[in-house]
Amino acid sequence: MGCENCGTGKPSGCKSNGGCSTGGCNRLNVKDWLSNLPIYDIDSGCKIVEILFKNGSRKDFYRNNMLNTSFSKGDYVTVEGINGFDVGEVSLSGELVRLQLKKKKVNELSEDIKKILRVSTESDIESFKFCKNKEKEVLATSRAIAISLRLEMKISEVEIQADGKKATFFYSAEGRIDFRELIKIYASEFKLRIEMRQIGLRVEASKIGGIGSCGRELCCSTWLQDFKNVNTNVARYQNLSINISKLSGQCGRLKCCLNFELDTYLEALNIFPANAEKIDTIVGKARLVKKDIFKNLLWYVLPNNAQPISLTVDLVKEIIELNKAGKLVDLLNIKELELSKTETKTLDFVDGGGQISLNALNRNSKKRRERFKNNSNNNNR
Repeated sequence: MGCENCGTGKPSGCKSNGGCSTGGCNRLNVKDWLSNLPIYDIDSGCKIVEILFKNGSRKDFYRNNMLNTSFSKGDYVTVEGINGFDVGEVSLSGELVRLQLKKKKVNELSEDIKKILRVSTESDIESFKFCKNKEKEVLATSRAIAISLRLEMKISEVEIQADGKKATFFYSAEGRIDFRELIKIYASEFKLRIEMRQIGLRVEASKIGGIGSCGRELCCSTWLQDFKNVNTNVARYQNLSINISKLSGQCGRLKCCLNFELDTYLEALNIFPANAEKIDTIVGKARLVKKDIFKNLLWYVLPNNAQPISLTVDLVKEIIELNKAGKLVDLLNIKELELSKTETKTLDFVDGGGQISLNALNRNSKKRRERFKNNSNNNNR
């Protein structure tokens, strides 16, 4: 039953060059950093286990009511399904599940949480693998049927329950779809109970997977679970050009990674003055055109002058205080004064020992050219 390469207790079929055929070995490992936490009251321990399905594209919580039975990551268990059973892989157990329940706002004592029936047997695993092997064929056939009915929808994934009684079709569509005729054809064609579940474009990209512009596998298909809202203001805070074709991911929406460094940029922008869009000068209002967050510089353009002028944050704050006092500043003179205060240091370079003279290299190359010329002349004779 176990896998000799990964040691996670997976069914036979694990390959050392790319992960288990049933999925799971090639995903990022989750470190249970609360596994060694001493529990003085066994009854107070978390009885909920996080189970993943379809190679990690879907996760759910199940209750473990089996006495003296604990599960670790990678174990295959048989759980309650729709009018039957399903087989999933344990992704998380112990006290870390309580943190996930709190994050997902799921009540641990809720009666709606389904139960774990047993540890997966040989027959359960065989039925599970048989259904998984059918999914590609069912997906191709379902797409052809949807196209023949001229339905404006895209079926991205099919998940068949391990007992072979139910199939869930995940699709994306812009508008509302009439499924009455489609479900009848699916039920007669596949001899399964049909469920249609609409998903967003981000979820669809996570299920299909792919390679991003960074050259790595998509974050949404590897580790990212929560899809936060991303708008163009995130790009503006980071001084990125609003080019939708470059800022969009494979889902057609703005890239989720734009949010990764947003907090760092917002923290760096705290030292910049808030009311620095325009400053008053003796020649008119100077307009802010750019912020250099890393160098703490602000670039302004004067009226009738296309050449931008860079000012430090401290200098802009002083100019704003002067404007509040009703004073106008000569921005060009202030810039020249600021440059004159900057001390320029010249570095004296000393020839180190063991360096090769360029003149010697030139002499050697000249001798080689003359020797080659003489040899060619002799050969011609």
